[in-house]
Amino acid sequence: MDFIKILLADTTFTFAAEIVLRSVLMYFLIILVLRFSGKRGVRQLSIFEIAIILSLGSAAGDAMFYEEVPIIHAVIVFAVIMALYRLTTYLMMKSDAIETVLEGRPIYIVKNGLLIVEDIKQEKYSYDEFFAEMRQKKIEHLGQVKMALLETDGCLSVIPYSKENIKWGLPLFPDEYQIADHHNVDHFYSCMLCGQTQRLNHLNEECPRCQNTKWAKSCLYCEEYQN
Repeated sequence: MDFIKILLADTTFTFAAEIVLRSVLMYFLIILVLRFSGKRGVRQLSIFEIAIILSLGSAAGDAMFYEEVPIIHAVIVFAVIMALYRLTTYLMMKSDAIETVLEGRPIYIVKNGLLIVEDIKQEKYSYDEFFAEMRQKKIEHLGQVKMALLETDGCLSVIPYSKENIKWGLPLFPDEYQIADHHNVDHFYSCMLCGQTQRLNHLNEECPRCQNTKWAKSCLYCEEYQN
């Protein structure tokens, strides 16, 4: 195996210098194109915007190191892609149907402290990922959450209850999100699948919302959980 050939092939110093120049030019051209795409296009990427970025990257990459590809080819591709981007965003502003097809709609993950299991499964949104995002927002349990939505850009929006309206709910921290092994008729328990919170007659009771039989001890405040 010829490693020199694999690493260098027939690259000359002149062509290496040309690659450097092409890379610099394409780098600033990409920045220029993204600048004109608008701040939203850089901050929040939808599926079709990711496709645009991949297209730009492919065109830029070819022009950076393929000797036979002139930069004007990449410029033409950039112009076409940006025209499509502008056309698509215009159509999305004019038509809710097109916007829904291209970007989707926000999905409810939590309503009134309860998980919307069907939507979570449909979005292939793991519980670990959801719990982690909630903890980052300083949410300790679902009883604090009036609504949580998975936005079209993949971000999670959370609308909490006011302090006086917080209720018992499913804990979101690993140490508390455990199958209950001790039953107390005076305590609340939360379904580990959907968050349904209630008192139980026994720990194997079936959840009335999702028919799950695994329950965790509910939380209200951390100090109350520890008591």
